[in-house]
Amino acid sequence: MGLAAARAMARRGDRVHLTWRGSAERAAALQAEFEGRVHALDLEDADATSALVARIVALEGRLDWVVDSVGAYGSGPLAELAASELASLWRSNVLTAMHLAAAVRGPLRASGGALVVFGCAGLDGLRARRDCAAYAAAKSSLLVLVRSMAVEEAPFGVRINMVSPGLVPHDGAHPETLDPALHARIPSGCAGTLEEIAAAVLFLTSDASAHSTGNDLTVAGGWML
Repeated sequence: MGLAAARAMARRGDRVHLTWRGSAERAAALQAEFEGRVHALDLEDADATSALVARIVALEGRLDWVVDSVGAYGSGPLAELAASELASLWRSNVLTAMHLAAAVRGPLRASGGALVVFGCAGLDGLRARRDCAAYAAAKSSLLVLVRSMAVEEAPFGVRINMVSPGLVPHDGAHPETLDPALHARIPSGCAGTLEEIAAAVLFLTSDASAHSTGNDLTVAGGWML
């Protein structure tokens, strides 16, 4: 989903930089498409994150939009969840976003830009989850932080929002989310598309959303209502 958003932003005319952690072969294939602006980065490493952001700002002179499409998915009952698994989900979904937010705070204040982070459908209701409680708990924590950061950064002209997909089939999706029986239960009658998620990111990284901050934009066809 992050790659779909990056491609949409590039088509809009943005100079897009991508980061990757575990997909070296795929990242190499994207170097030509993004003219070498594809970087290895583990967002769990705060120092490496700050260093890369500094290099990009030095190269480009500014930073306008930042999209955080990061976070491992986990499922299963809480009774079978190890504390280490919960900690891993927290690091992957929450700590990474905080490291990135800290690194881009100064450049975004300078440009009056925006940060968009990825959540998941159904966070506002704080409903119980039967199959992915730990993952949803991490994303719910992230939503609280997004809204809190939005309040802190608003006086500096920085907008911070969340985009929350529902079930979106793609080559990186967890197998459990590809079940046609689940898709049939979506009120809109179908699963979402990468293009729909990318369109939401385009909106949140544009002047059209200049007065929008602290929002969770759900793109899920009514899933989890």
